[in-house]
Amino acid sequence: MANQKNPFQPLLDKIPVPFRNRYFVALVLFVAWMVFFDKHDMLTQWRLQNSVEKLEEDKVYYSKKIKEAQQERLDLDVNKEKFAREKYYMQKQNEDVFIIVKDEDKEEE
Repeated sequence: MANQKNPFQPLLDKIPVPFRNRYFVALVLFVAWMVFFDKHDMLTQWRLQNSVEKLEEDKVYYSKKIKEAQQERLDLDVNKEKFAREKYYMQKQNEDVFIIVKDEDKEEE
């Protein structure tokens, strides 16, 4: 019985040495599981990171819009007549209202 040969030995000899190491195989399986099959896999993490970045951009945008709205509200409180004339084109009798819009894009450059 000591001379019994493994029938799979020729197949095992064809496998490269690193793939026969059980720690290497366990490491490869663990990495594959974490990258592709886990609940928090790499693709999910990438999508979540993209959505976080988009939400942060939206936060900055809406913060800016809130500040603009607050400024408009303050302007309205200070000068209601100006607001009514500019936004709703209200005018007194025998009066013409001209609204001049300045190009804000050129001032920022």
